[in-house]
Amino acid sequence: MKSIQKPYPEVEVIAAGPEQASVLGNLLELYAHDFSEFHDVEIGSNGRFGYESLLLYWSEPGRHPFLIWVQGKLAGLALVKRGSAVFGNETVWDMAEFFVLRGYRRRGIGVQAAHHIWTRFPGSWEVRVMQSNITAQ
Repeated sequence: MKSIQKPYPEVEVIAAGPEQASVLGNLLELYAHDFSEFHDVEIGSNGRFGYESLLLYWSEPGRHPFLIWVQGKLAGLALVKRGSAVFGNETVWDMAEFFVLRGYRRRGIGVQAAHHIWTRFPGSWEVRVMQSNITAQ
């Protein structure tokens, strides 16, 4: 029988300000590295994957960047935007990017963080997962 780990009581999802763009950028590098296992993602000649639309999260309405913290330690990120990336429906919320550091996975932290976000933005949601990413499914 598989044991069920107790969820962390101190999962926090905090809105990230523009002064935290470099922190999000660093996490997005780790995310892209992990993602390269499932999708053909090319690293640039500067040794970085990059995330071209990151700064839009502080300049365009309907975009919301978050950092995920567990017991006061950085554990991941979530980028939320208004509008469907698949169907063009502008009324839904889209979980554009969602990433939990490997050391915090398989403990219910991602589920708790996602619920924090869904509660903060009520309504219809679009959450995409690559078919090849069996673990995320």
